[in-house]
Amino acid sequence: MDKLTFRFNNQSSQSRSNNKDILGGKGANLAQMAQMGLSVPPGFIISTKVCEYFYKNNKKIPKKLIKQVNKELKIIEKISKKKFGDLSNPLLISVRSGARVSMPGMMDTILNLGLNDKTVIALKKKTSNGRFAKDSYRRFIQMYSNVVFGIESYLFEELIENYKLTKGVIQDTELEEDDWDGLIQNFKDIVKEKRKKNFPQNVNEQLWGAISAIFLSWNSKRAKAYRKINHIPDHWGTAVNVQSMVFGNMGKNCATGVAFTRNPSTGEKEFFGEYLINAQGEDVVAGTRTPQYISKKLKNKSNSEALSMEESMPKIFHQLKKIFKQLENKYKDMQDIEFTVENNKLWILQTRSGKRTAKAAIKIAVDMVKEKLISNKEAVLRIDPNTLDTLLHPTLDEKADKKVIASGLPASPGAASGKVTFSADEAVRLKEQMQDTILVRAETSPEDIHGMHAAKGILTARGGMTSHAAVIARGMGKPCVSGSNEINIDYDNKSFKSGNYEVKEGDVITIDGGSGKVMLGEVPTVKPDISGEFSKLMSWADQFRKLKVRANSETPLDTKIAREFGAEGIGLCRTEHMFFDEKRIISVRQMILSKTVEDRKEALKKILPYQKNDFVKIFKIMNGLPVTVRLLDPPLHEFLPKTDKDIDDVAKELHMTNKDIKYRIIELHEQNPMLGHRGCRLG
Repeated sequence: MDKLTFRFNNQSSQSRSNNKDILGGKGANLAQMAQMGLSVPPGFIISTKVCEYFYKNNKKIPKKLIKQVNKELKIIEKISKKKFGDLSNPLLISVRSGARVSMPGMMDTILNLGLNDKTVIALKKKTSNGRFAKDSYRRFIQMYSNVVFGIESYLFEELIENYKLTKGVIQDTELEEDDWDGLIQNFKDIVKEKRKKNFPQNVNEQLWGAISAIFLSWNSKRAKAYRKINHIPDHWGTAVNVQSMVFGNMGKNCATGVAFTRNPSTGEKEFFGEYLINAQGEDVVAGTRTPQYISKKLKNKSNSEALSMEESMPKIFHQLKKIFKQLENKYKDMQDIEFTVENNKLWILQTRSGKRTAKAAIKIAVDMVKEKLISNKEAVLRIDPNTLDTLLHPTLDEKADKKVIASGLPASPGAASGKVTFSADEAVRLKEQMQDTILVRAETSPEDIHGMHAAKGILTARGGMTSHAAVIARGMGKPCVSGSNEINIDYDNKSFKSGNYEVKEGDVITIDGGSGKVMLGEVPTVKPDISGEFSKLMSWADQFRKLKVRANSETPLDTKIAREFGAEGIGLCRTEHMFFDEKRIISVRQMILSKTVEDRKEALKKILPYQKNDFVKIFKIMNGLPVTVRLLDPPLHEFLPKTDKDIDDVAKELHMTNKDIKYRIIELHEQNPMLGHRGCRLG
């Protein structure tokens, strides 16, 4: 373990550019973008091997790393012409996690590191922008205190919200330098109260606190939950990316955004994303401010009044378009890109293969074959078979009556109904009781991952199409409506209001992630419409597969659906399942409960035409394909009447008394229904 850090910048990169096992996904991609000549802020990667050492050695940092990190910082200082901790031109850095596979929002990030009571004054003088300097410092205190000290973010957010109310403003951007001065002091007071120590002023102490916290976040509750859901091994560990800061919050010619090279919900080949002027990246993904659209097309489609980036920063937008094409051609996949604009200069902070819905995954894979970016074999391998299930689920019936009570952004398609719950833990508890839920939050945070996995759908009051809730929901194939600012959530009373409607915890609502509509009650659904791309991909899969697939089916309707999905025969036709229909089950019960051979034959005469007719239809549909039939083998407990109404119906049909039927049921009761009266199991 000699080399622990790997450099990347536009002048020289010493990274093993493809080794994500060592550099993590984020670091490997930063190094590759720097080599491509894209504007990437200079930085270095601390290897995943250090994370491994950290956990094997009682959470200690290897001494060798300190020397290597100091050397790399000097190189960043030289390139940026700034100095870490300097009182005239301070270098500020970001410290980010980077596992070998993308885990959006699951591990930690710290921005603006290097600010303290003195360097913030130096930053103000250097930029002639006191508001920006103080805004950056309060962000750093808030983020560092949350990530490194574990102080809840909402404590800081509440102070900001209360201050804005007192001042009579709505947006953070309306607060001035003096306002932030007061809030910075309040933030430091919270830190002092919670940890009995002042907020650290030594920039090196800040740096090593941040690096250790990133390694610790690999084993946070949310990261463990995400790994479990996505089958990611625990021993992989994370890399740490240390990078010179660029600022999207310096004023009106600065911005930050997240964009996808294709639409992650539909797969359409259109630039899809959001940005915020005078903001930092966390504002977009955390959902604390609802962002604006990146393109005019998206803005018009959603009837938004806020200017798109294409209109407000046309030159930057066209630069971005060019970079999107370069990155797609390089990685041959849809990319999820984070960027910052500092004083009209565009910087690329990250690229990774974007999370997408199953529908989008299929369209993108098929389109990329047409565009000769990938082979049809690669297209098949790109599709996670577990997500295909979501395409086969019903969608809302357009003809059904709907009581729409709110609308938001269509963040992840699909429809879901369930009981409203306001807590991730409650969603998990209700799932264990086989109850469907819709998780309703002001905005989701990575701590909600287990509840998002348990819920049928997600509804948030804040956040955009690239917020945490939207990205995670798309990756999980869950319907999501985000940024529904019509709903007002009251966590204390476990309810939300929308206009004149009040919805309490436990009430059923329906969300449609394709239209962004929120409806009262459960809305009926219709069968899915399978796209041409789905059929095309399945035909490619047929070229490469070695297994043949048959279906379990015992009715003509199921058999027809099985053929439509390409089943090559029936693996098992369980004949007893032919009689679960309400009309037929009476005859089966009559046969089971009969006391005489004559009665039994009479009942069988009624059953025979049903069965014969079904088999004729099934064989015609299968058209010569193999059908494996299991002869009548009924577990008696499945057919015997249980309710008084069922007993009444059978008694009338058999001309017996209810008492006789109940006695016969007791007489035929099987201790173990898997072993009993049936001939094949005797002996």
